[in-house]
Amino acid sequence: MLNKLLGIVPNASEHGAQVDMLLEICHWFMAILFVGWSIFFLYTIWRFHRSRNPKADYHGVQSKVSTHLELSVVIIEACLLLGFAVPIWAMRVNGDNYLDNSKAVRIHCIAEQFSWNFHYPGPDGRFGRTDPAFISASNPLGIDPNDPDGKDDFASKFEVHTVKGTPTVVDITSRDVIHSFAVPHMRVAQDAIPGSRIPIWFRPIRDGQFDIICGQLCGAGHFGMRGQLIVESQKEFDEWSKQQSELAHPAAAAAAPAPGAAAPAAPAATAPTAPAPAK
Repeated sequence: MLNKLLGIVPNASEHGAQVDMLLEICHWFMAILFVGWSIFFLYTIWRFHRSRNPKADYHGVQSKVSTHLELSVVIIEACLLLGFAVPIWAMRVNGDNYLDNSKAVRIHCIAEQFSWNFHYPGPDGRFGRTDPAFISASNPLGIDPNDPDGKDDFASKFEVHTVKGTPTVVDITSRDVIHSFAVPHMRVAQDAIPGSRIPIWFRPIRDGQFDIICGQLCGAGHFGMRGQLIVESQKEFDEWSKQQSELAHPAAAAAAPAPGAAAPAAPAATAPTAPAPAK
């Protein structure tokens, strides 16, 4: 309920409900603290008003109540940190179930001013080697053309596809300055740092199109650094992936036999001919 009042976008990921619950608990807790401390503040203004205390008290508080209150606050905050915040944080960052999942959709995200570049491994599921020396207009990610694993790799700009109900792992880095890859509907955000490749993971539970934004001020064109996350069925994703791979490698697609086509016939064997008689 509180999240709706705060204008938080609807959740579309498996773990998002836990994030929303944590946000709601934190806001309710802050509201209770705000009301409690406001009442205490107003009470002290009334209790120690000049009209009620015309003469200043130079001895200060003699009771140890304030000390006990301060100690209680420290203990409560320590319990919240160690018993609540740290376990929830550890549960979220422990991504072994995702990182080691062979069925996960894996994507490399390379941020730059002011666009998102996504690198897919293609139908073989293996990423080709990349090198800045190979970067060109037709090869924006610098995929090594001599690496067999990169023969079916392809790139997508501003648009990333994944499968509903399937774990998705995105390895994030940056080509220039610090950006932040954020998908509010999936409740994920991660800084893109040059020289570092940092993974994030989520499992979409709703299909549709969701906004990708940059959460770090990265320059004059920061406002336009937006993308689209498209969550679709496995069949739609496979068709899109195949189409993109063929567009990226038209020569390989033309050489591949059509599905269901018969294999080319082997050349007919010829009988050996006898050598001509010597003259």
